[in-house]
Amino acid sequence: MSQRSRISCRLPGRARTAARKQSSSTGSSCSSLSLRADPVATEAAQRASDSIDEDIKKEAARRQAARRREVKGVHGWSFRSSVSEDIGQVILLGQAESGKSTLQKQLQLYYASHTLDAERPSWRIVVYANLIKAVRTVLEELEYEFSLARIEYPWPEHGASPGSGPTDVGAQNEINELRRALLPLISLEGSLSSELSDGIAFVGTRHASLFPPRQALFTRPGTRPLADLHRSHGAVVATNRAAQVLGTTVHVIEALWRHRSVGHLLHLRKLRLDESGTSFLNQVQRISKPDYVPSTDDVLHVRLQTVGVIEHSIKVNIASGVYIWKIYDVSGIYLEEDPLTNRVSDSLQLLTSVCANPLLKNAQMILLLNKTDILRRKLEAGIQIRDYITSYGARANNFSTAAEYFRTHFLAAYKKKDVFGRTLYIHFTSMLDVYATQVILASMEDLIMRRHIAQAGLV
Repeated sequence: MSQRSRISCRLPGRARTAARKQSSSTGSSCSSLSLRADPVATEAAQRASDSIDEDIKKEAARRQAARRREVKGVHGWSFRSSVSEDIGQVILLGQAESGKSTLQKQLQLYYASHTLDAERPSWRIVVYANLIKAVRTVLEELEYEFSLARIEYPWPEHGASPGSGPTDVGAQNEINELRRALLPLISLEGSLSSELSDGIAFVGTRHASLFPPRQALFTRPGTRPLADLHRSHGAVVATNRAAQVLGTTVHVIEALWRHRSVGHLLHLRKLRLDESGTSFLNQVQRISKPDYVPSTDDVLHVRLQTVGVIEHSIKVNIASGVYIWKIYDVSGIYLEEDPLTNRVSDSLQLLTSVCANPLLKNAQMILLLNKTDILRRKLEAGIQIRDYITSYGARANNFSTAAEYFRTHFLAAYKKKDVFGRTLYIHFTSMLDVYATQVILASMEDLIMRRHIAQAGLV
């Protein structure tokens, strides 16, 4: 077959019809035309053929992309379409203790609450471990303050310190008695953390109450699923033992938590417990009951440090179909080089690093500025933002002004570093507030689904 004949036979649709008309008007077949074809016509035909080949390649690529489409997200979603199912990928990035694991639990609660219900018995051991860690931290901080008081005020031989207060001899004797009564409970921390980390137990020091803990309860890749813990013999034994000892020492824990020395440290902000410790100490009576099952609020409050990357899968039923969401919880990194580095500055550096990463150029970026409840409490207590962030200047020291400042600041830093022209969506959150967080999740779901549908060519 001649060059012209080959071309005309490959022309689809209207182009093929036009070729047939041209052929019939000359009274010759495609083959006879090719014998008299001049070089100019042949070159033009070749260009047309090449153009068609390119169109076919593009169409094949489009169809392949339709079968396997990705819309990746950082603190957001990415969808991979296939014939059998749509897979959404959620990558959670942020500082240590920024709320990534809590967000994962909020997603689980919002889209697959039945899976969270199935895990509730297994969360008991984590709650007990967090509570015992909080008790130990309180005792360590008290001992540290008492040692400072002994250095500052050397006591007479008869043992009476000058004056009376939260660090006098009487207070120290009371705390020592409480410590002795709590030793059986504190001794269980190692076995609980060992069960949670597959045989590797880490116990922190007093610095854990002042700075982000370097050593803490953690879960790491390859460990058994949390839902299986209540079926593990070792975990069951450790949990039941902790529940038994907790039931016999609950009144001692309450006495320690209400002690004037502890109140003094809390007032001076020298004792900084994490959110789980404060919450569980306030509710120790409920937690110490024999039939205790962790509530949703308890599950959101627990602190279980992530090491490495943990993958969670959730089946999500949305009006447009069923999706499998794979959530990747990436462990945060503590600022080992300088634990006093401002967290806002560190967050800005992390954001700009992520948005400039070419591996994430197709990612949908959603920035969640978490722990607004803590910011509100600090502002209400009179803490001045400008004392820690000089660029805040003379702005009003209230939440609405601070929120707008942080939004503008992060958005400006993002636009400066992002070279891919993406929109950054910013939300202020408190991951412990179930209702408020789920409103935000619904908003983000709508955003991502709209983009997914648009890229699928449905709108």
